[in-house]
Amino acid sequence: MAKGENMQPMHQMMGYDRAITMFSPDGRLLQVEYAKKTVRQGSTAIAMVCSDGILFVTDKRVIDSLVVPEAVEKIWQIDEHIGATASGILSDARVLIERAQLKAQQYTITYDSPIDTLTIVKDICDLKQVCTQSGGLRPFGVSVLVGGIDNHTPRLYETDPTGIFFQYRATAIGEGEVEVEEILHKEYKPELTIEDALKLSLRALKKVLGENFKIERIDAAYINIKEKKFKKFSKEKIEKTAADVKDIKEKKKK
Repeated sequence: MAKGENMQPMHQMMGYDRAITMFSPDGRLLQVEYAKKTVRQGSTAIAMVCSDGILFVTDKRVIDSLVVPEAVEKIWQIDEHIGATASGILSDARVLIERAQLKAQQYTITYDSPIDTLTIVKDICDLKQVCTQSGGLRPFGVSVLVGGIDNHTPRLYETDPTGIFFQYRATAIGEGEVEVEEILHKEYKPELTIEDALKLSLRALKKVLGENFKIERIDAAYINIKEKKFKKFSKEKIEKTAADVKDIKEKKKK
């Protein structure tokens, strides 16, 4: 009987994770929590608000040498002045990004002006939230970082599987979230330029990835305040910046 008593809570808990609409006795939506765990298993993505714009840096986690690294996309352009990156199930992210791109186009045609970043974020989160409250659906297993320039002001938001969002100055998601955020708390400053922030991000990713750090795995993009145009860094630029970071580190050791 003692054995049955020990097993009962487990069976009860298992029952509550079968339906997205069902709360467990301690007030948790277990499927949503599983979706958050999926995000933490995804490859690392970093975004920062800089003095001269917004920066996105991500690990594409290209392990198979037969895969073409350039074909793996993990930073997307939503509009000319808005970009995004994600961690978790990237097919889920693609659906959300394509929805956001369509929303941005419709807004421009309707109002003859560029959409603001917060409207995009709210639209993504509205869909995410519906998927936590509707039977027969599953939560989106992805967190999305959305950044853009609104009236010469850079803004960065993080959305999670629950449909909630927060505005950040700098943040990280994915498997390296804890280590990267520890570095950001110590070294991030609002006056960092995009160039400085890129160095900081690469240094953080090197620490997280260790021997697995390769230029082919890294993707980076930025939006400058003056131009308000989404641009990706070339492989050569990332390689040169990574080399500079290595040189600085070696000089400090000496």
